[in-house]
Amino acid sequence: MATYVMRDGQMVDKATGALMLTDEERARPIPLPRLVGDYDGYQSPITGDWIEGRRARRYDMERHNCVDANDFIPAGGRKLKNERFAKKHGAEHLLER
Repeated sequence: MATYVMRDGQMVDKATGALMLTDEERARPIPLPRLVGDYDGYQSPITGDWIEGRRARRYDMERHNCVDANDFIPAGGRKLKNERFAKKHGAEHLLER
């Protein structure tokens, strides 16, 4: 593993003197974590209350004994995207076209 030291105001490899980052690497944007925004506010179809964000949506659905439509299993049963995993577990593979 390389050890870097400060020489002439730049970080360089202690053994070889090579720059830690080349000028090309330095010009690239810094990779940052991806942020996922919260849900936009909406009026609850059940009570008419204003729902703002994921947590409020989850609590509203729990309070009124509702489930997300995405949680339902399709009529033909669950189909898996990963062919190898589906075969291993004896499930149907979803053929993507």
